[in-house]
Amino acid sequence: MITIVVLIAVVAAALALVGSSVRIVTQYERGIVFRFGRVLPETRGPGLALIAPVADRLEKVNMQIVTLPVPSQDGITRDNVTVRVDAVVYYRVVDPVRVAVDVQDYGSAILQVAQASLRSIIGKSELDDLLSNRERLNQGLELMIDNPAVGWGVHIDRVEIKDVVLPDSMKRSMSRQAEAERERRSRVITAEGELQASQKLAQAAEVMAEHPAALQLRLLQTVVEVAAEKNSTLVLPFPVELLRFLERSTPAEARSGDPATVPEPTPAMTRPETNGAGTAESSAPAKPIVPAATHAAVQP
Repeated sequence: MITIVVLIAVVAAALALVGSSVRIVTQYERGIVFRFGRVLPETRGPGLALIAPVADRLEKVNMQIVTLPVPSQDGITRDNVTVRVDAVVYYRVVDPVRVAVDVQDYGSAILQVAQASLRSIIGKSELDDLLSNRERLNQGLELMIDNPAVGWGVHIDRVEIKDVVLPDSMKRSMSRQAEAERERRSRVITAEGELQASQKLAQAAEVMAEHPAALQLRLLQTVVEVAAEKNSTLVLPFPVELLRFLERSTPAEARSGDPATVPEPTPAMTRPETNGAGTAESSAPAKPIVPAATHAAVQP
């Protein structure tokens, strides 16, 4: 009976010893074995890992890419603007032995380095670079974090600046600046359009001066466009050729209207009124008789 109890105890101890010497390492992990406190150079891959009971201790290291958000950091840019910037860091372990031996908590260490590097990059950059040239700033921030992380067995895959928070006064100033810039572009485009339109109108005027019929066709086209709008009133343009005809048919003296060119009335041109004695009395002022040629010239 005593032998059976001793045998059961031995089997239980053996099972406990075997259970303590078997470890399971997943696919995304690597096992670091410490034997009596000294790390073994070879790491244990995914699957079952056998270690010596009591003598060995297995530590697992995650080899996946870790996403580390960096809290918002307040800083002053090189052009003296107070901003608040946050970022995100993507890193992964490339040397599990150095991660387990050289640094106590590599995640916290990378976070502290990222915060300090972010504040440094804010002070070295201008506001326009933070808003429009983030790709270059991301590369610079990645190099600043990766330099100390390489010695810890960690590789920085990517660093991204997520958001830049500006003061309200700076937002209003930037809005006014953007509005003024859009107004300037609008005026420049309008001026260029006016210049091109004036050039085209000058060319059209030259063509119409050489071919007067083109002006008539343009007038008829305008009449058609006005009638197409279903207006109740139709305005007909006065022919320009008729005005030119009247101008050519009117003598220069009548067009000028100079009273010096009109001949003064002579005594023969007046009609005197006589009384009964046969003498001429001027009961009314004499009316000058306009020559027929002058009267005909006034009426076209």
